[in-house]
Amino acid sequence: MKQILQSARTGELEIVEVPAPVPTRGQILVRNHFSLMSPGTEKLSMSFARKSLVAKARSRPDLARQVIRKLRQEGPLPTYRAVMTRLESPQPLGYSSAGVVVEVGPEVEHFAPGDRVACAGAGYANHAELITVPENLAVHVPDSVTLEQASFSTLGAIALQGIRVAEPTLGEVAAVIGLGLIGQITVQLLRANGCRVLGLDLDPARVKQAIDLGAEWAYPDAKLPPTWIDHNTGGHGVDLVLVTASANDSSPLELAAEICRHRARISVVGAMPMNLDRRVFYDKALELRMSTSYGPGRYDRTYEEAGLDYPLPYVRWTENRNLQAFLGLIASGAIDPKRLDTRTVDFGEALDIYEGLARGHLGSLAAVFRYDVTTATSRTVTIDSTLAPGAIAAGDRVGVGFIGAGNYGKGVLLPALAGIPCVRLAHIATATGASARRTAEKSGFTACSTDPRAVIDDPSVDLVFITTRHDSHAQLAIEALRGGKAVWVEKPLALRPEDVEEVESTVLETGRLLVVGYNRRFSAHARAIRAAFLARQGPLAIHYTVAAGAPPAGSWILDPREGGGRTLGEACHFVDLCTYLVGAPPTSVYSRNLGRDPAIDDSFVALLGFADGSTATLEYLARTSPELPKERFEISGDGRTATCDNFRVTRITGQKDLRTFNQDKGQAAQVDEVVDAVRTGRPGPFTIFELVSVSRATFAIRESAAKGVPVQIDA
Repeated sequence: MKQILQSARTGELEIVEVPAPVPTRGQILVRNHFSLMSPGTEKLSMSFARKSLVAKARSRPDLARQVIRKLRQEGPLPTYRAVMTRLESPQPLGYSSAGVVVEVGPEVEHFAPGDRVACAGAGYANHAELITVPENLAVHVPDSVTLEQASFSTLGAIALQGIRVAEPTLGEVAAVIGLGLIGQITVQLLRANGCRVLGLDLDPARVKQAIDLGAEWAYPDAKLPPTWIDHNTGGHGVDLVLVTASANDSSPLELAAEICRHRARISVVGAMPMNLDRRVFYDKALELRMSTSYGPGRYDRTYEEAGLDYPLPYVRWTENRNLQAFLGLIASGAIDPKRLDTRTVDFGEALDIYEGLARGHLGSLAAVFRYDVTTATSRTVTIDSTLAPGAIAAGDRVGVGFIGAGNYGKGVLLPALAGIPCVRLAHIATATGASARRTAEKSGFTACSTDPRAVIDDPSVDLVFITTRHDSHAQLAIEALRGGKAVWVEKPLALRPEDVEEVESTVLETGRLLVVGYNRRFSAHARAIRAAFLARQGPLAIHYTVAAGAPPAGSWILDPREGGGRTLGEACHFVDLCTYLVGAPPTSVYSRNLGRDPAIDDSFVALLGFADGSTATLEYLARTSPELPKERFEISGDGRTATCDNFRVTRITGQKDLRTFNQDKGQAAQVDEVVDAVRTGRPGPFTIFELVSVSRATFAIRESAAKGVPVQIDA
């Protein structure tokens, strides 16, 4: 299928052939008939992407601070790779479309193939021939509404939400500042709501359009004539203002405050700085209200991705119900998108439209892209080998397949594989076709797909890397093992004890190699410390502190069903390293949570006991100073002590300090050893017993914290 993609590094746009997406749990697959280009939002995206790196940093100081912190903690090479990985990730454009359902994923309740739907959401309702959309970001289109009209639904929902925030009543005087696409829709909606509408915009053409759509009065200048207030408001000022303009300064908000009556309301829909003079707002007792996109539910992962709706009696207007309401207004004739100054073009002309937008020559309020709905689609695309820098003849090389390719896979694992001459990158599958195509081209895969089975069934693949979301690890590993592949699965191995047992039995049944991405034991720092204590006679005392930082708000990682939380998803790394240093798995756990709400503070302390009397105290802390090294551990035994700070500096009693310029967590060494094991048939670096023991220990940490008692780990 074809999709518009933008380079985050250069801003360059192109229409690319990518694999068609596969609907996952709670998603529908939609063939787009129309998608709407919103000039305001998409021009902002293009402008940011076309800035230099310095300009990007200046406009996003929050991201610049993250880069500086990472540089200080991990060194220049990991930081460079992380930044470039993000900049080279393809950016889909578009967030409002309409089409027909082709296929539904598991647990979808409200849609069936053949349904006409309107879709919303950046990253979902893209400018592409086929899209996958969660249920709560799609609505049925009434029979009397065309799909071209329905493609305006997201923009209509944004305008509706801005009006709801302003709380207009019949007969009030409302002003709309900024008469672009959302502003013109807002004018129509306010008229349908029984308000008198005034419009303000610097473009005389937009002022005329607003009057044609029902505004009583409109003016093309920020400096208003002295008679406007008496003529339009009886000398009082407007009752409410909707600021739908976007600007580089606060002038639209200053104008809004100027035209308001005492105790009026201002609803901010557009994007702009808010450097305001308090006196104006204070003297008039104005209410400044922020409107968040399409409405309640926006940016809430549990609503948008997991499909958990808000109960209607308590949250009347969610983003989904705003979409429905806008379509209902179109069906009733109260709103007509056809009256807006837009143009409809074939999708093949989209790049010309964007170039006109970038140069300020678009002319119309927006453009609607029309798709050829008869084109064939495929979930696998072959990459031209002349474009694939790593594509080489098979010979005795190890064929590698990837299922999933997030930032870690692209920024760490693939660069590690690129340094191994006996590797042939064969096939990659990711959830989005854009990511699959771009990663395949950059890294040198000969095929890309959105279907994991395509990688498992590819006979040229010997070793499968599974770097998907945590809930899929176990099942994909089992399928790949049974498909005759060696398997690298990123941590954790599984989220449920029964899944760990099934993976274990599959490894024993097939005899295939399985490794988990527990890389820290492969670090030069960890190996030097282990070597220093190999001849020990007594037990070890390990103290491991992880300054994890606050839980990532709204992340799937914190979802118990999908990510398992950081106890299962990340703490397994540290359990494995302690297992490696002691030389045996833990036999008991006693742990305690430090935070009451794991979404805010998932800190815990765990005491791991080992059969030889060794102990490991693991402190996983979400509320520490960001200046601390993220990981630090100290190990003592037989009269000597070793410390490791962030895998950059290791000090061992009686030995020279080990320092590495960049952080060395062992990823490259682990990749190299695993590839060599697959190529030569040698045993892998883990036994299945070790891998299962680590999973059982992390389950025990969670169980002990929940029950408040020590937990014995059954060997």
